[in-house]
Amino acid sequence: MERIPILKMGKFLLVTIQVDLYDRLALNLEEDLIQMVFKTGAKGVLIDISALSIVDSFMGKIIGNIAGMSSIMDAETVVVGMQPAVAITLIELGLPLSGVHTALNVEKGMALLESRMITGQEDDTTADDD
Repeated sequence: MERIPILKMGKFLLVTIQVDLYDRLALNLEEDLIQMVFKTGAKGVLIDISALSIVDSFMGKIIGNIAGMSSIMDAETVVVGMQPAVAITLIELGLPLSGVHTALNVEKGMALLESRMITGQEDDTTADDD
């Protein structure tokens, strides 16, 4: 069975999708990512979709699900490399991907995750002081 590789980079998980996702592969990715967040204690998930020229409503739903489940498990989700046609399609389908942060490329996505971690730590510290 085909699987999308998930790389651990420090406190983050990196997924680069370089094949067209059919439904079963997308569902496997969702399950594998959430399992990896749990097993590794990752604080961020970065999904690189720069190789995808088409994202349908099902894949949009999967990305939203990953973000929601990751958030419950205390991890941020950032999608990078979205092509303009993909962004247009997602908006036209009415899929705003709430809970999903976006960045232009992997480098900027990692920087965003790092900054979100720092912000989150400050918020936690503030909450402890009250």
